[in-house]
Amino acid sequence: MPSIDRRSVLASGALLGGVALAGLSSRLFAQERAAEALKPLTADVVPIGPAERADRIARAQQAMQRQGIDALLVEPGASLIYYTGVRWHRSERLTAAVIPAQGAPIVVTPFFEKPSVAESLAIPAEIRVWQEDENPHALVAAFLREKGLARGTIGIEETVRYFAVDGLKAALPDAKIVRDPVTRAIRMRKTAAEIALMQKASDVTMAAYRWTWPQVRAGMTPADIGALMAAATRALGGSVEFNLVLLGEAAAYPHGSGKPQAVRAGEVVLMDCGCTVQDYQSDISRSWVHGATPTAQQRKVWNDVAHGQQIAIAAAKLGVPAGSVDDAVRGWYEKQGYGPGYALPGLSHRTGHGIGMEGHEPVNLVHGETTPLADGMCFSNEPGLYLPGVMGIRLEDCFHMTAQGPAWFSKPPVSIEEPIG
Repeated sequence: MPSIDRRSVLASGALLGGVALAGLSSRLFAQERAAEALKPLTADVVPIGPAERADRIARAQQAMQRQGIDALLVEPGASLIYYTGVRWHRSERLTAAVIPAQGAPIVVTPFFEKPSVAESLAIPAEIRVWQEDENPHALVAAFLREKGLARGTIGIEETVRYFAVDGLKAALPDAKIVRDPVTRAIRMRKTAAEIALMQKASDVTMAAYRWTWPQVRAGMTPADIGALMAAATRALGGSVEFNLVLLGEAAAYPHGSGKPQAVRAGEVVLMDCGCTVQDYQSDISRSWVHGATPTAQQRKVWNDVAHGQQIAIAAAKLGVPAGSVDDAVRGWYEKQGYGPGYALPGLSHRTGHGIGMEGHEPVNLVHGETTPLADGMCFSNEPGLYLPGVMGIRLEDCFHMTAQGPAWFSKPPVSIEEPIG
């Protein structure tokens, strides 16, 4: 069998109408083309360092002392990385950090996992191990007793699993177990170092959009387009977090449809994509009409969403309740005939969500949320409009609150004909 030159195949495919190759082949082509055309944007990235992590621990301990929390229990996940740098998975074997209100934290982990856990530990902390025939909760309880906290108030980070809480209750029955009121409050307000990483993640995603958008062709599937976006993101130095591509009617359903989809002239292409740079995420959505002049309806809905974004950013003022941003957008939408409230056709989801190390973090820009906006908070701004059975438009850019008000991570697009910017 003669060898096949992949570049020749790609060229002939383009001549036959530019239809993307399916499956693995399309992904291989996307990776090759992106690697040739794009260079990493992340060479100047400054990871979170020891001083930043030490400050996080100090701020958490100060808040714990103010609120009467004697120690925190944190399982693997974003909050464990935030405090300790430890990158680990959750399993039936307990690995956790215990952060006292005074003194150095410890990390509890199985004996045979200690070398692996130690690799990413980024703060001064003792690693205490338990053997397979031992009770890890007793190890946590022993440390708390050493600190004089057998009857203390122990905060449980909100994602900790029930078995860890139940085991601690059994091992330390006189302690008071409460929900951790500290971690989310601290993580919610980003520092300059965190903002810089989120800015870089947004820059990577926007650059990936700029490379991907001109290559979208009729007949492509969501997987084809997603492969292009993923390849570009990696070539630009980001780690792919998600690439949601909704085509035609599927764009009317915010998280998509399982029905077969393909790009067709005159129909909406909606992309919702994000990446991670040094643990911090981006989340950006773009919508446009492929290969045809937008209809009057498509243009109106797109323009209404674009205006909704501007209403949201104008309403995002320091000190106002987060829910008031959603109310401002929804009030204007109702005047345009959408809704009312969360009813369809209209905006069926919140105007925005918190973002940082996780794509969705508290607090949300949603009706009834009373948390006041403060310097360092970061949000998505995505007041999409959805017309079931017809189409949907979502434009999404994230912003962060500063002492002067909100500042964009990525700038909203200018028109339906120029959806990327």
